Amino acid sequence: MLLKLKKSKKFSYIEEGEGIPIVLLHGLMGELSNFSSLTEYFSQKGYKVYAPELPLYDFPLLSTNVSSIAKYVGRFLKEIVQEPAILVGNSLGGHLGLVVTHKKPELVKALCLTGSSGLYEKSFGETFPKRGDYNYILKKTQEVFYDPAVATKEVVDDVFETVNDRKKAIKTLYIARSAIKHNMKKDLKDIQTPVCLIWGKQDNVTPPEVAVEFEEHLPNASLYWIDKCGHAPMMEHPDVFNELLSNWLIEKQIAPTP
Repeated sequence: MLLKLKKSKKFSYIEEGEGIPIVLLHGLMGELSNFSSLTEYFSQKGYKVYAPELPLYDFPLLSTNVSSIAKYVGRFLKEIVQEPAILVGNSLGGHLGLVVTHKKPELVKALCLTGSSGLYEKSFGETFPKRGDYNYILKKTQEVFYDPAVATKEVVDDVFETVNDRKKAIKTLYIARSAIKHNMKKDLKDIQTPVCLIWGKQDNVTPPEVAVEFEEHLPNASLYWIDKCGHAPMMEHPDVFNELLSNWLIEKQIAPTP
């Protein structure tokens, strides 16, 4: 599926399909293409799928943090989507979804978290990535997945390019540290929005106990596991992920009427 970017009001994003809006939020080292299977599936099922390019490297250094990027997501929902949406976030994208849902619940119809930060994560944020060492970046990228083959050359090259761009590398580190500091545990009890947690059993970035803790503290959460799966279930097991999310939306009566 060829993904075409639209540009409007300083936003750059994918928009596919018609119906109930779903907004996809990628991770710190993620790309819009990480959600290509989900975009294709839901845009044909009565949903309007949006995926904004997040301005990870666009803010001044002191504003390069989770709060600033979450405010950007809030503006995207108000100005482009213009109605309550289903948010689907992976890794940092899930964290952003949590912040928006907590601060602006009127903008969010439902939230799906997969490998989300917000409680605890292991990432490049703990140490500065070894710039110039391709094999190190290859190894770290492969560790994100249960099946290292999912870390294609294209995926690894994107990460390698980011950490070898000094400006991007510094801002990546700032965002990663901000995500660690911006712990959401005390806020979870206030989030009444329905939350679907889809987690890889072998996620070693946001380990399974993170998902369990999310389920315990979110008042309206459902947790689903995918076996032989790491930090990005929508990439490793897209068909299973799409089916779990689709069935949950039907169960919560958020899905389009047949």
